[in-house]
Amino acid sequence: MIKIRDYISSNKEILGGQPVFVGTRVPIETLFDHLEKGISIDEFLMDFPSVTKEQVTAVIEVANRE
Repeated sequence: MIKIRDYISSNKEILGGQPVFVGTRVPIETLFDHLEKGISIDEFLMDFPSVTKEQVTAVIEVANRE
């Protein structure tokens, strides 16, 4: 089972507490903005090389459960 804390962090010192991918300053919201615009996951990963495919997959899986 995925532990979301392994993939998403929120710290008021980083982007004012906005949820980001662990180990990055890339907001989770940015992933969903890209997907809504029809931008592929591979393109997102090229735009944000600090984010891993594993992180993206886990976040999407958790979002689909909600």
